[in-house]
Amino acid sequence: MSTTAFPTAPPFPSSRLVVIGASLGGVSALKEICSGLPRDFKAPICVVLHTGDRKSILPDILSAAGPLPAAHAIDGEALRAGRIYIAPPDHHLRAGVDEVRLSRGPKEHHSRPAIDPLFRPAAVACKHRAIGVVLTGMLDDGTPGMGAIKACGGTTIVQDPTEAKAASMPLSVIRHVDVEPPRVSRRLQLKRMEP
Repeated sequence: MSTTAFPTAPPFPSSRLVVIGASLGGVSALKEICSGLPRDFKAPICVVLHTGDRKSILPDILSAAGPLPAAHAIDGEALRAGRIYIAPPDHHLRAGVDEVRLSRGPKEHHSRPAIDPLFRPAAVACKHRAIGVVLTGMLDDGTPGMGAIKACGGTTIVQDPTEAKAASMPLSVIRHVDVEPPRVSRRLQLKRMEP
């Protein structure tokens, strides 16, 4: 029995780590991102979508949307370039330099999984190599985490609030984190951000 969600692939070099957070309307935005990624994308991607404890078929949806395989993350799993790791229902996802960790810690922003528990450790572990992306959603989950990514020298990208189903999460980041205008991405194409 395998302890990894993906077939064997070489570990990714310490280059970039992409962390993405979304809530209401996030499936469509995530599908758009996945459809624009190249098959040889050179960084792992970790995703939190507010799902609570409900069953999630998000890995199947994202795998079908683009060329990269997606799966629910497994605690302690090694990060691999060109793979999408998704927080399983009712678990926080944390990503470091070379592995993911899962926990059932306290809810943050009324959610588990929540975005900030993914973004904060990624900022500290990866520093300028972290790429944070906040997509559509209500309230402000992801804003403190994006602040940490920015403070550690990482790249911050938000979905254009006018294109988000729920604009409050992207707007909160824009209000509280110094996001450069070109990073307010209309097309959500991470291919341009490739390491």
